[in-house]
Amino acid sequence: MKRSNFYQRILTHPVVLRYTQWEYLPIPIANAPVFLIVLYFAIRARKLTFFAAANPAIDTGGVFGESKIDILRQLPQMLIPETIFVQQNTALEDVCYKMQAQGMKFPIIAKPNVGERGQSVSKLKNLEDLTAYWKAFQADFILQTFIDFPKEVSVLYCRYPNKAKGSILSLCLKEFLSVVGDGKRNVAALMADSPRANIQLERFLKQQPELMRYVPALNEKVELEPIGNHSRGTTFLNGNPYITEKLVQVFDQISHQLEGIYYGRYDIKCESLEAMEAGTGFKILEFNGVAGEP
Repeated sequence: MKRSNFYQRILTHPVVLRYTQWEYLPIPIANAPVFLIVLYFAIRARKLTFFAAANPAIDTGGVFGESKIDILRQLPQMLIPETIFVQQNTALEDVCYKMQAQGMKFPIIAKPNVGERGQSVSKLKNLEDLTAYWKAFQADFILQTFIDFPKEVSVLYCRYPNKAKGSILSLCLKEFLSVVGDGKRNVAALMADSPRANIQLERFLKQQPELMRYVPALNEKVELEPIGNHSRGTTFLNGNPYITEKLVQVFDQISHQLEGIYYGRYDIKCESLEAMEAGTGFKILEFNGVAGEP
């Protein structure tokens, strides 16, 4: 029994997981086949940036360096959270004024205007958090009202410019990082015992020491991470069975409101899949172009 536990600990060690399971492989290794395919099509097209043609309205088609606020401004405004753009070196007083004018209240989400994989994305609960983020982040960033819908999904959509109807290529369901209490151990101990949470433990010990000392009651679920990125511990689940003709029609309507954007992934929070299928009860958090993965 002890030997079994010893081997289990080795197999679930963060370093072992990172290099033995596809889900955790470093980007260059996981995407090696994609790089080869891109190179093949670049040679055929005789243009290294051939992929930019999929989204002429977005820099590089959305592969790298694109401005999130520029894309958000092209989306139907009723479908995105209240959003403000903060340029580097903007005074904190001006940031607060913009929030007040927009009617934004805490909690809010702060994210880089140019960035990916959840880097430097934070949930800010109060003015103290905003002040700390404003001081630490030396670049343009975006503030959005935190959308408290229970589900987060990603919809990868594609439509040919000369076609009225497009396709949903994948539907990803997101399950946020969490632990379930046993009434005895604190959150740090529960995370250490979970292969997925253990990978994030060092970050949480630095950023949320008080939460790490908390002892949840028996069967109490503690959501650890409100940001739905895989790099932050979120589990990505296959939701393709939930793709319906009605859902495709919803995103066809959105697509026809965009000029020069035909391929990409919508990151969304929704009340339910049924509500989103009916075209209500959802907000688009952001849109990722050609680099948006299924």
